[in-house]
Amino acid sequence: MDVSDITPQLDKLEEELNKAQETLGPLVGDIGDISSKLPLLDKAKLYVLVSYTIEALLFSALRLNGVDTKAHPVFTELARVRQYVEKIEKLENPPAERENAVNTEAAARFLRSDLGDNKDIKAKLTELIAKEREKAAAKASEKKRPAEEQAAENGVTPGEKLAKRPKRNGGKKKK
Repeated sequence: MDVSDITPQLDKLEEELNKAQETLGPLVGDIGDISSKLPLLDKAKLYVLVSYTIEALLFSALRLNGVDTKAHPVFTELARVRQYVEKIEKLENPPAERENAVNTEAAARFLRSDLGDNKDIKAKLTELIAKEREKAAAKASEKKRPAEEQAAENGVTPGEKLAKRPKRNGGKKKK
């Protein structure tokens, strides 16, 4: 390959690098000043982004020069910075917490059916099931349905609403 063939590409690369330097210059030059104005999480994201950018550029330069990057310390640094990116993402989007609620009424029913031979255990489990049903009923009565709340605010009971509705078949009874 003749050297004169790649000269336009080298000129274009130099122009692009100059543009990148002009664009990134203010950010990298005053990174301390910029980061001091940011909240903590955004500051961490900025530092990690700049670190990752620098490491990625070094990695690319080494690859272009034919260096085995898998064995080079830059590769381990890239992996380390990626871990920081993942940690920040976990902070921004925490996983939904699982609800580990045990349905004690169902557990008591299973045990009662398996251990139904022993009268003492069966009586205790029946009592436990009754208590759990009372708890569930109390919890359900605390949570009113929105339609019932709105009807109560308007002074109309749910039965009255049904009585005011017109009949579908024109008032005729079906035979």
